[in-house]
Amino acid sequence: MKELKNGMVLYHGSYCVVKKPDLEKCAPYKDFGQGFYLTTSHEQARSFARISFKKVELKGLVLHFGFAHVSLFKVNGVDSLRTFSYNFADEAWLHCIVAHRRNNIFEKVKKKMQDYDVIFGKIANDDTNATITAYMGNVFGPMGSEQADRMCISLLLPEWLRDQFCFRSEAAISALDFIGNERIAVN
Repeated sequence: MKELKNGMVLYHGSYCVVKKPDLEKCAPYKDFGQGFYLTTSHEQARSFARISFKKVELKGLVLHFGFAHVSLFKVNGVDSLRTFSYNFADEAWLHCIVAHRRNNIFEKVKKKMQDYDVIFGKIANDDTNATITAYMGNVFGPMGSEQADRMCISLLLPEWLRDQFCFRSEAAISALDFIGNERIAVN
């Protein structure tokens, strides 16, 4: 797992350019909670940009046709941030994702994560959504049991999962400097 370091460049894929992230506009119930999500993978950000565009296009909200965007940010000032890293897609990581996606599940984990400005680890993306939904529906056994955890993680193929960084506080957002944008053809 990559570490959050000053000077690193992170990417954010969206249907629009994001120069100044606004936590109020960030959706709740994401993997590491409400926050601004970025990745070290340019390819992943491009994919998310296209997905984001398609979602707003289906809702009839697209104001510009045919293009999504990858916004680039340079990280500065991380030494003052409280960060937490999930180095592996393991039971602790799985419980954190489920705790943030659904209320009243693994509440201790969710409470512990409230203390951090930035949480990072493997991403559970649209490709893994069906597996995590099955886990939350107790398809693999009781959620939180060793059997269910092991089955879910094995099906997620964690060695193929990319990274994500969730900037969850204003202090974290202020550590991001917008450095550019790339326009991505969608069609």
